[in-house]
Amino acid sequence: MNEDWRADRIGSAVRGENPAVMRRLDAGFAVIGDVQFLPGYSVLLVDEPGVQRLSELPRRKRLDFLSDMDLLGEAVERACRKRDDGFRRVNLEILGNTDAFLHAHVWPRYAWEPDDVVRMPVWLHPRDRWSDERFALGPAHDALRAAIGAELDLLRAAG
Repeated sequence: MNEDWRADRIGSAVRGENPAVMRRLDAGFAVIGDVQFLPGYSVLLVDEPGVQRLSELPRRKRLDFLSDMDLLGEAVERACRKRDDGFRRVNLEILGNTDAFLHAHVWPRYAWEPDDVVRMPVWLHPRDRWSDERFALGPAHDALRAAIGAELDLLRAAG
């Protein structure tokens, strides 16, 4: 498998080489996030390389992408609520300020987060959390990843 999948997240997902992919959805790929200081952090990647903004998609595909974002958000919510009594909510964001490809962040939020950020945007968490190896995606997150994938399957089957 190509070890440079992070350099081309969408292309590697399309080729089946992105190991973070949990499920293929209608307009994108549900992937587990690189950092897990908020366990369950996931991202929806658009399935068309080169698309940078939601407005670049035809209207039907835009709606499919937003529907996929909603589906992933609910799956993360359900999985995280079952695993952690401190689960509070899910934040959904389409930003695109750093990575020049269409993607949506799905951030679970928890009551146990530090007081100074628990009610603030996730981006205000201390910078060291983003690079701390303790929070890097790895085998310790396999069960959480499987739980989110299973919730996606249940939600899709329910229609």
